[in-house]
Amino acid sequence: MKYYAIQVKTRAEEKYIRLFNALHPDISIKTYFPRRQIDIRRQHKITHTNTGIFPGYVFIEIDDTEDLHTYQWAFRTTDGFYRFLKSNQNICALQDKDLELVLHFIKNVGPLAGKSKVYFDENSRIVVTDGPLMGLEGKIIKVDKRKGRAKIKLDLYDDTFAIDLAFEVIGTKH
Repeated sequence: MKYYAIQVKTRAEEKYIRLFNALHPDISIKTYFPRRQIDIRRQHKITHTNTGIFPGYVFIEIDDTEDLHTYQWAFRTTDGFYRFLKSNQNICALQDKDLELVLHFIKNVGPLAGKSKVYFDENSRIVVTDGPLMGLEGKIIKVDKRKGRAKIKLDLYDDTFAIDLAFEVIGTKH
């Protein structure tokens, strides 16, 4: 299997996938838009929101025997499409760390990254026992215990960005 990234209109990723599937029902390519669940507190009310882990990006899975060039026009002509990564002239499958990171969320976490289970060791360092943060401990750049969020730094192609993932503290290690 090969995985490719498509840049689409931000906050319209799910709309792009629905539109693509409606316009091209004969094309059976798996599309992914990994999301995360975050609780936002405003005016003493907690709202559960689901936002993209990779805002503005949709990932497609293509069988090794199939050729992306057969389907690329279908993706390009769907409303909301910006470009393939690295570029429309240089379409590259995800590889190495990029592929590993995207597969972590697609295969290990699932379509919606919920809260990770963590505890803090005797040195007040976060230790992840379960959830989407599992395996990403080295990418954590900031922890907000009060909000129950860990900010992680993600690298995709040549772009670096930070996102928050939720966690809940399960106590301390005995």
